[in-house]
Amino acid sequence: MLHAHSSPEAPPEEQAYSHGVEANGFFFTAGQVPMTPAGELVDGSVAEKTDQIMQNLGAILAEAELDFTDVVKTTAYFTDIDDFAEMDDTYAEYFGGDYPARDVIEVVSLPAGATIELVMVATTE
Repeated sequence: MLHAHSSPEAPPEEQAYSHGVEANGFFFTAGQVPMTPAGELVDGSVAEKTDQIMQNLGAILAEAELDFTDVVKTTAYFTDIDDFAEMDDTYAEYFGGDYPARDVIEVVSLPAGATIELVMVATTE
């Protein structure tokens, strides 16, 4: 059975999706781009964009009573793979050294003109 979660501390869901869905012992987040809860795209450094994404994901995880220690898998999408190293430095600050598995993928474009998007899977057990 699915249980959808939404957070007012993440960008508004203006299309047909949930911020996160809990099912069968896992929690799956929707992809998050560097957008503020007010719906404004962050136009700063890769570190600033990553920090906003991680804040969004942290808020979504919190709605399901989870945090970054529960994350087992992430996927990072970039329109420029050269942004990876700077993203990774900021991303690492949110984990205590026990990092989840991760895929890194370069794509042509992302929603809202973003240059980075992150998706997470966490365990609820």
